Amino acid sequence: MREVLRVAWLVLRKDIRVESRSREVLYTTTFFATSCVLVFSFAFVRSGRPVEGAESGIVWVALAYAGQLALGRAFERELHHDALRGLLLAPVERGAIFAGKLLGIVLLMALVEVVVVFFVALFFSTPFFAHPFLFVGLLAAGTIGFAGVGALFAAMLARAQSRAVLLPVLLYPITVPVLIAGVNGTLALIQADPNLDLARFWLALILFFDAVFLTLAFWTFEPLMTE
Repeated sequence: MREVLRVAWLVLRKDIRVESRSREVLYTTTFFATSCVLVFSFAFVRSGRPVEGAESGIVWVALAYAGQLALGRAFERELHHDALRGLLLAPVERGAIFAGKLLGIVLLMALVEVVVVFFVALFFSTPFFAHPFLFVGLLAAGTIGFAGVGALFAAMLARAQSRAVLLPVLLYPITVPVLIAGVNGTLALIQADPNLDLARFWLALILFFDAVFLTLAFWTFEPLMTE
């Protein structure tokens, strides 16, 4: 277990170093997510007041599309100079490599989430942090589930010519339950009369999804990459 964590940390540190030099993916995803929020802020405001419940959908839609952009670049750098093959030939657990890439994607999405939540709260005066633990739990669980499925598909399609088209086709049908649960759980928290029991139910549903699909992702990563 210690070796797996060490390898995952090394992969994560490598991704952080590479991204810190160019900040290409961070700037692209953040700009795209912020643009979505700005467009939605004009579309869902009527007479100076936001459409009820729109904030929840805006947050999760912006994060989903920004996450897709990040996933599309997750394994792209490893294609240069056949670095992906070298990474897979390393005498380490393949699951540790997947864990490192997953943590990098989650960290990037978390940075984008901070910006998105800030702007939505600013434009719509939404009390996201009236119940901070539940709200952060929904975001964290939803991000891990979305990134876990996306990282597996991104790795599987890394060598495909049409990966930019195939990734969303595969990603969204599988992650729709996470997005729906995230929207409904967030809505239960920000409505005039918060329903905490309902929010906990949606959080539990996302955690169940995470447990199932992360387990499948770790089991299937090695055979998929071997083929």
